[in-house]
Amino acid sequence: LLLAIEGFMNEFVAGDPWFAGWCGVMVNLSDIAAMGGRPVAVVDAVWAKGEDGAAPVLDGLRAASERFGVPLVGGHTNLKTDRGQLSVAVLGRAKRLLTSFDARPGETLIAAIDLRGRYREPFSNWEAATDAPAERLRGDLELLPFIAEAGLSRVAKDISQGGIVGTSAMLAECSGVGIEIDLARAPAPEGVDPARWLTSFPSYGYLLSATPDDVPAILSLFEARGIANAAIGKVTADRRVTVTNGAARETIWDFAQRALLGCGPVTATAEDAA
Repeated sequence: LLLAIEGFMNEFVAGDPWFAGWCGVMVNLSDIAAMGGRPVAVVDAVWAKGEDGAAPVLDGLRAASERFGVPLVGGHTNLKTDRGQLSVAVLGRAKRLLTSFDARPGETLIAAIDLRGRYREPFSNWEAATDAPAERLRGDLELLPFIAEAGLSRVAKDISQGGIVGTSAMLAECSGVGIEIDLARAPAPEGVDPARWLTSFPSYGYLLSATPDDVPAILSLFEARGIANAAIGKVTADRRVTVTNGAARETIWDFAQRALLGCGPVTATAEDAA
């Protein structure tokens, strides 16, 4: 049984309320898929200044619910507030889990991103879903539980607002490993500023970790659906997140020095055991 929840920045809800509503469904479904699951139902909490303020958010929620085929079953509304705010949660189920806690040194880091889109200005959100047919959206999400159930990987994380590098760092911390990323291999749209892209949130984007033997099968699944994909790095034992680009090399985060989220594995000490 799976549960995911997302809260949204007030500036985003105010600046693009319809798309905020759409994203409320979309990003939660991505979270469920990243756990190897399939969604069951969505609920929301909408704050707005009157019915007119709530309408575009609710329209976006409804549109995504219908396109992705996941029912919006209820929630909570406050129409007597001075600003728009949004939080959305989803329930799902998985037969076999993908997690952020099982990457192992020696595995290959894979990125799969739908590049068939464009930026929805002014935010660094790569919009690749609102014009896509329902069948494609649903089939693309189905790849993750298929990968889990086929035993091709135990590890996945949807690429969040931290982008490829930031999401890799969160994955590394949760698994108690390091990750080395070759930036030149990361899937990217043509003509986009590389610095902006590396910190962008894609409508459909995942990182997976797999043994070298299973990498070709995983890449072929994404390739068959027109989703850009590549082996972009490796999982290491050194507890650092490192990026390379040609001869250039830089450590982005060293977990031996400090935590990122504080969600890494904890090793029991003799004092704990006592």
